[in-house]
Amino acid sequence: MNDYYATLGVDRNASPEEIKKAYRKLARKLHPDVAGPDAEEEFKDVQRAYDVLSNPDKRQQFDMGADPNAPGGGGMGGGFGFQDIFETFFGGGQQQRGPIPRARRGQDSLMRIDIDLSEAAFGVTKDIEVDTAVLCGTCKGSCCAPGTNVATCGACHGSGTVQRVARSFLGQVMTTAPCGVCEGYGTIIPSPCSECSGSGRVRSRRTIKIDVPAGVETGVRIKMSGQGEVGPAGGPAGDLYFEIRERKHPIFTRHGDDIACTVEVPMTAAALGTVLEIETLDGVREVDLAPGTQPGQIITLRDLGIGHLHGSGRGSLDITIDVTIPSGLDDEQIELLQRLASLRGEERPAGRVAANSNGVFSRLKEKLSGR
Repeated sequence: MNDYYATLGVDRNASPEEIKKAYRKLARKLHPDVAGPDAEEEFKDVQRAYDVLSNPDKRQQFDMGADPNAPGGGGMGGGFGFQDIFETFFGGGQQQRGPIPRARRGQDSLMRIDIDLSEAAFGVTKDIEVDTAVLCGTCKGSCCAPGTNVATCGACHGSGTVQRVARSFLGQVMTTAPCGVCEGYGTIIPSPCSECSGSGRVRSRRTIKIDVPAGVETGVRIKMSGQGEVGPAGGPAGDLYFEIRERKHPIFTRHGDDIACTVEVPMTAAALGTVLEIETLDGVREVDLAPGTQPGQIITLRDLGIGHLHGSGRGSLDITIDVTIPSGLDDEQIELLQRLASLRGEERPAGRVAANSNGVFSRLKEKLSGR
């Protein structure tokens, strides 16, 4: 009986991965297109050894002393198992038609890009460096060394599949499986490109210009079709996605397309009214503060917020007024405030408590009720 382990040069406890690796190495070395016709018999021996050791059922039969490739050996008709029967009669092994194309679409890629609030408001164009797979400059995706080409696989004669006839309790049946030499491609690469190791692509850094539209926010993804990884063997590139992440602003908080901030004003300015200079995303703007402005009052400036992502125009800037109460008064300031309190009859205020008082909202309720 043939020693298939010795033929492949592996240990009897070798894993399926080790067996497959040893087979591929020997198949490439002994293929008639590479080693010549003198190696054909040895090449067939390697194929027979792999046919047995790559199949768990056949390998078990071989380990028990039976040669599945021997006439009449190996259980059901020379090692023909239930999986083979299922594939033959229910189409499992007949799905593939012709060789597998080497060129395949590349994977999509996802990157994150950080932007400021002002960039989200107005949009921005950025140059981003990406590390991705690009077409090999040496072989241009052919996978072959310059001056060489792929060769038709001698094992499957370019079909990408191999067929075999075996006996079962149902009679003789034929099964089809991917060729183990060319891995189903129908061709082999005798001289792989040294630059890309026969893959047709290499890793490289490149700069991509991305237009970030106004109105984006954290979590929004921008798709750039065909800017992802180039596929194996020069296949079409996948898509590149940029996911937006907005940095926190030191002054403004964002609520959809509106932004908000809080401005502190002294009690006297709130009482008498004044003109405030407010820093906005569009630069400094003058804002009229009406006399008698109350703490928590909101001043809304239209079209100074974030640009609408879908449509024209912008959101608003909402300014909350925070009235500061003076402390550390000198004698003259105390006297002035006491005189003011006397003039307004507020020396000993009643201290009316509003029901369910809740700051700004309670004051708004009072105004709506006319109190």
